[in-house]
Amino acid sequence: MRRIFYIIGKSSSGKDTIYKELLKKLDLRPIVLYTTRPMRENEIQGREYNFTDFENFYKMKSAGKVIEERIYNTIYGEWAYFTAEGSINSEYDYIGIGTLESYLKLLGRYGKELVPVYIETADDIRLIRAIERERMESIPKYTEMCRRFIADTQDFSEDNLRKAGIKHRFGNNGKIEACISEILEYIESIRKEEK
Repeated sequence: MRRIFYIIGKSSSGKDTIYKELLKKLDLRPIVLYTTRPMRENEIQGREYNFTDFENFYKMKSAGKVIEERIYNTIYGEWAYFTAEGSINSEYDYIGIGTLESYLKLLGRYGKELVPVYIETADDIRLIRAIERERMESIPKYTEMCRRFIADTQDFSEDNLRKAGIKHRFGNNGKIEACISEILEYIESIRKEEK
């Protein structure tokens, strides 16, 4: 098994932007998660997520193909996010993006091959980014945005980060290029150790 670099962080911490930039700059395969949530404007099937429905989710789960799952009770109903068999091949290095909860579930399966890349951003900056992103949607979901923002406080508590063994933190408080550069150096140093 090769390495899986897994980007985690609170909502609007810049994970998606960092993920896309790392994919451009590194020879890594993307882990594309599945979700039952509606597709946002500018998202493409199979790029950001594999968009599906609960019927398919339960079929895959019954067949033993779901590696990890999370179901959120949003103001728009339940949304599932999950990683499925076939998303990761042991011949390649991968990069994924998810929550602390999904990281812990994958850690149980992949162990030391899974490398956390925790993005840390000040709450005021995250809130402004979240509002700006929602404002661009044809039907902004501000209430759901606020629910996610509040839930992050508990999900990414210092106690939970410590229990998860998160040691390295990459600050993204306005200079995303510097953050990406630091992450690139970190990933390359880990990959060099293996050679």
